[in-house]
Amino acid sequence: MNTMVKELKQPLNSRMFTCPAQGNRTSFQLVDEMGEGQPYAGLAYEVVDTVGHTYKGKLDAAGTGNVENHFAGPIALILASEYMGTAIPYKDLKQRKHYPLPITELQVRAEKTRYSHKNGLRTQSNPAQACADFFCQVEVRHLVDHVAHLPPEVESHYPPNQNWAKLMREHGKRGVCLLPNKHNVLEVRPLRALRPMLSTDSQFCALNLYQLAIMATLSYNPFGQTPDKAPIKDKKVSFPVKPTVGNWFGDALAKFDEIWKADPAQSKAYYPLYEDVPYSKRLEIVPFDPDLYPANSPDLEEKQEHPASIHFLDDRNQIDNTDTQAFITHNDELILIAVRGTNEILADGLRDADALQVPFVEGVGKVHRGFYEAALKVYDLTAKYLDKFLTGQKLIICGHSLGGAITLLLSEMLRRQKKYRADIVLYTYGAPRAADATFVKGAADLVHYRMVNHNDPVPSVPGTWMNTKPPVYVTGLALIFAGVPVGAGVFVAGITNLSGEPYEHHGKLHHFFPVELGGKETSSILWEPGCDTIAQHAACTLAVQQIDGLPNRPGLISQAIHASNHSMVGGYIPSCWAALKRSQESLLLGSSLVSDREFDFVDGVLARITDQLRSKRNNLRGRGDKYRETHEPAVDAFNREVDKVRETRERLATLRKEKVDAAKVYGLLAQDAEALADNLLRWQAHAENRVAEQLAMAPSAVESDPEVLASLLGHPIGAPHTLDIDSII
Repeated sequence: MNTMVKELKQPLNSRMFTCPAQGNRTSFQLVDEMGEGQPYAGLAYEVVDTVGHTYKGKLDAAGTGNVENHFAGPIALILASEYMGTAIPYKDLKQRKHYPLPITELQVRAEKTRYSHKNGLRTQSNPAQACADFFCQVEVRHLVDHVAHLPPEVESHYPPNQNWAKLMREHGKRGVCLLPNKHNVLEVRPLRALRPMLSTDSQFCALNLYQLAIMATLSYNPFGQTPDKAPIKDKKVSFPVKPTVGNWFGDALAKFDEIWKADPAQSKAYYPLYEDVPYSKRLEIVPFDPDLYPANSPDLEEKQEHPASIHFLDDRNQIDNTDTQAFITHNDELILIAVRGTNEILADGLRDADALQVPFVEGVGKVHRGFYEAALKVYDLTAKYLDKFLTGQKLIICGHSLGGAITLLLSEMLRRQKKYRADIVLYTYGAPRAADATFVKGAADLVHYRMVNHNDPVPSVPGTWMNTKPPVYVTGLALIFAGVPVGAGVFVAGITNLSGEPYEHHGKLHHFFPVELGGKETSSILWEPGCDTIAQHAACTLAVQQIDGLPNRPGLISQAIHASNHSMVGGYIPSCWAALKRSQESLLLGSSLVSDREFDFVDGVLARITDQLRSKRNNLRGRGDKYRETHEPAVDAFNREVDKVRETRERLATLRKEKVDAAKVYGLLAQDAEALADNLLRWQAHAENRVAEQLAMAPSAVESDPEVLASLLGHPIGAPHTLDIDSII
C-alpha cells in the first residue's frame, strides 16, 4: 500500500505500478444515444491492461463485456475488428484499388444507429447513465486504429479520461481507457453524415436546379486544405477555412453541420436540402494517411497525392494556365463535378473574348477556343478521378457562366469517351454559347438543362454570328419592342456569319421570369420559351451597335456588370430557391406552375411582340425589290421568330394545364416519401425557408389590369453581387 501511495505522488506521465496486483474485474457496455446496447451486440473486443496483457471477447446481447482477473489500474478498450461482411457499399470501399478504406465492424454498426437529436448535437444525458459508475461519450475514431477516413472529432459533454491513458503509458495509446473494478458505459456517437439531396434521374427537377446552383457557387472557393502544397510531411490534413470545398465535404457535413454559406460575401442563408445518410454514403473527400497509402508518401515530393490534388483543380499558378477552377467528389450513387465561372477579370475576360471557333477533336463541329482550352484542363482532372473511383455512378455536372460553357464541352467529351460509358446530366446557369450548330446537333443526346435568370445578358454572347474578332459578318436589323417587360424587349434579325456556322446554345432552356401584375404584386414562372425575343435578352440591344464593324464592347461590358441577374448569390440562387418553393406550393395545392393571371399577362406580352414583329416584317417587304437582297434575310428571320413566338405561347398554355407531381419537384427522391418528409422537416426548420417571398408563391386570383406593365430589370432577390462579365465578344 505504501508503494502505491509513493507512485501516485510522482508526475502523472511517469507513474507506473511497480507491483501490480491481479484479480481485478471490470465491465463495460457500448450503447447508442438512446441508451440501447443492441446495435453493438456480438462485437469482438480487445482489452489491454497496465502491464500489456491482452484480453479478448465478444459483447453480449446488451452490448456488454467484462474482463476478469486483469492487473490493477485502468484498462484500454479497443474494437478494431475488420468488417468481413459483403454489404454494399462497405465491401466495395474496402476492396477498391485506390484508397481502400479500413472499415471496421464497429463503423458499420455505428452507421446504422441514429442521432437522438435531429440536428446531430450530442446528448446531455443518456438513460444508461443510471447504471454506470463511469460514463463517457466516444466516437468510432477513439476505438479503432486507422482514423484518416473518419469524420473530425466533435465536442462532447462527457469526454474520455485522458489522464488514465497517460497513466497506462504505451499501453494507453490505443482505444478508450476505462475505470477499473467498475461498470463503464460508453455512448457511441452515430456515424452519420449530411449529404446534399440530388436526384440521379435524368429528368429535370426543381430540387436539382436549386441544389446545383449552390454547388456551382461553391466552385468559386478554394479547396481550403491545410497543409495545401506537396510535399506534405504531416501525417494528416485538415479543412478549417469556411467556406471552402474541403470544409464543406471533408469537415462540416461529415460532422453533421448544416452549412449554408457558399460565398464568403453571402449574408443571407440559403440552406441546401440535406439528407441524413450513413457516413460511408456521404460525398467523399479521400483520406490522407502516408502509413496506409504509398501515394501519400512525402518521399514522392511534388508527385505526392493528397485530397486537394485529387478533388480540386486550380491551374492559375501553372505555366500553361487557363485560370480554371473546378472540384469533384462522389459516393456510390453519383459523381458531382462543378466548374467555376469568371473570377479573374483580366485572365477570364480575355479567355471569354477569344471567340475563334476551333475543331472539337473529341466529337463533331467547332467550339469556342477559350472555353475548349479550359475544358481540356477540367477533363484531365476528371479522367484521373474517374479512373480511380468510377463504378457506374451517375455523373452530375454543373457550372455557372464561363463554368457553364466549360461543363458543356466537358460533358460532351465524357459522353463520347467509350472508356467511361458515362451517364451524364448537366445543369448550367447563365452560360454563354460555346459551340456551333454542328456541335449542338451532334450533342443532342447529352442531357442538359440550361437556366437563364430573367434578363441575364451573358447567355446572349458570343453573338450567334460571331466567329473571329475581324468583321466577318453581315449586319442586320434590331427591333426593340415597345410596351413589354425589359426581359422580353429586343430581337436581332438578319445578322449572318460569313466564316462558318453560327454559335448556338445547347440544352433545354429553363427561364426564370418575374411577372409584375400591377401595384406591388409580383410572382414568377419557370418556363421554356422557344423564341429569341425571350432567350436573347437585352444584351443584344448593344451587341448590334457598330464601331468600325465591331460590336460595342465597352457598352456591353458596362451593361452586364450592372446586371445583378447574372450573379449567383444575388440572382441565380434566390431565383432557384423561389422556383423550388413555387413548385412545392403547386405540389401541395395540386395546381400547375402557371396561374391564369400569369398566363394572361405573359400571353398578352407575346401577343404584342407578335404584332410588332409582323409590322416590322411588313415594313421591310414594302420597301420594294431594290432592297430585297439587303432585307430578305431579315424578313426570313422575322417570319421564323413569329413562328417561334407562337410555339412559346403554346408551351405556356400546356404548362398552365399540367399539374405538378412529386417527381417534377424532387426527382427520384420522391419515391421514398418517408425519408423525403423527414428531410423536408429539417429544411423547413430554418426560418429562411418559411419566409413568404412573393416570387416563390402563386399570385392571388384577384383580377388585375393586364395593361399594367413595368420594367423588371434590376429587381434583386437577395444581396447585390458584383459581376465579372463572361464571354464578351
